[in-house]
Amino acid sequence: MSIISLIIKREFIAKVRNKSFVVMTFLSPLLFVGIAGFVAYLSSMKAETKRIAIHDESGLFVNEFVAQNDKDSEYRYLDLSAIDVQALKDSIAEEHFEALIYVPKTNSNKDLENKIELISNNSPSIIFIEKAQGIIADKLTKDNLELAHLDTLAIKNAKAEVVLNLSKASGEESIRGLNEIKIAIGGAFGYLIMMFIIIYGNMVMRSVIEEKTNRIVEIIISSVKPFQLMMGKIIGTSLAGLLQFLIWTVIGLSLMFAASVFFGVNIGPASNVSPEMMHAAQQEFSGTAQMYIKEIWNLPIASILISFIIYFIGGYFLYSSFYAAIGAAVDNQTDSQQFLLPIIMPLMLSVYIGFFTVINDPHGTIAVVFSMIPLTSPIVMLMRIPFGVPWWQIAISVSLLFGTFFGVVWFAAKIYRVGILMYGKKPSWKELYKWLKY
Repeated sequence: MSIISLIIKREFIAKVRNKSFVVMTFLSPLLFVGIAGFVAYLSSMKAETKRIAIHDESGLFVNEFVAQNDKDSEYRYLDLSAIDVQALKDSIAEEHFEALIYVPKTNSNKDLENKIELISNNSPSIIFIEKAQGIIADKLTKDNLELAHLDTLAIKNAKAEVVLNLSKASGEESIRGLNEIKIAIGGAFGYLIMMFIIIYGNMVMRSVIEEKTNRIVEIIISSVKPFQLMMGKIIGTSLAGLLQFLIWTVIGLSLMFAASVFFGVNIGPASNVSPEMMHAAQQEFSGTAQMYIKEIWNLPIASILISFIIYFIGGYFLYSSFYAAIGAAVDNQTDSQQFLLPIIMPLMLSVYIGFFTVINDPHGTIAVVFSMIPLTSPIVMLMRIPFGVPWWQIAISVSLLFGTFFGVVWFAAKIYRVGILMYGKKPSWKELYKWLKY
């Protein structure tokens, strides 16, 4: 058995036998399911109804607001126009009401546009403000049209509601929101890669720091080369991480299934939807659902899965080399913080580029460029692939990724070789540059 294989086996066994690894492997799914169940329970709880006082001296809007009581359970509007305004303000201060909408009496509707007050101790939500403004604006518009002797019903009927029928160039009917589905699929795979890199890259770094602090590494490198030790740590930790992810998936799905079957808990946004509503929705959208399923199956699923595996391996190995080099350069995790930010920033940039650029222009210059840059390609390219990417772009991106990986491994090994035996000195960027020349 080769030396690297022995190191991989040692790292894998050391990780899976660690108490914290075993505890978190089986505790994390329980925490996840517990949080999901708690969120479902909170979403099923009826929100407390907020009382809104209405003091309308003009008499124009009070009925419009009170009519909303049957449509909105979150707010209840109360006609308190007969009560003195100051008394209502005092009630607001004592928190008897959430807010007070005060409509003064004016000579014209035009004056009301800027004189209506919303009084509240706490800053009201934007949604509530926009809704109140909409009710008032609709009423004023209707009254203005009537004062102008215009037929409001005719104007309402004259408003056109346009619905575009989507279709492909081949004449086949298309669906709405397909781009969102594609970016969600690519984003899920990209996010999984990012989380794996952050969690298990840090594990590689901590392992190196621990062995360096305990001086175990001085004995180890008497038998193996630093490069072999670094690669063994990266691969061994990744295998332990994959095993943990597999166990999490199996346990999590099993617990969710058990909760839904034995306790009748529906995890997800449909948990508070009645069976009648669900049946009606199924009848209404059955045809649309079939179209969505058909479109999803038409996606390059094989390319997505194969690319995920390739970019998963390349991205993890690339970033883990950085983490291993940092672990060798420092004596404790506190000193590593100055070096971690440049590693985390490309990952965060990848997510930003993916969700805000790829979805709008998956084949644009920005998306293409960042899907080629090795530090961002594992996430950005995975978000582009569901939209259809030419094979030569994927080939160039993968070649650059693994080419950069081998280059980074070479540089990281030089830092690792020197830093693994350096103690008691906080390294700087200038110091790391000197180590590359050794």
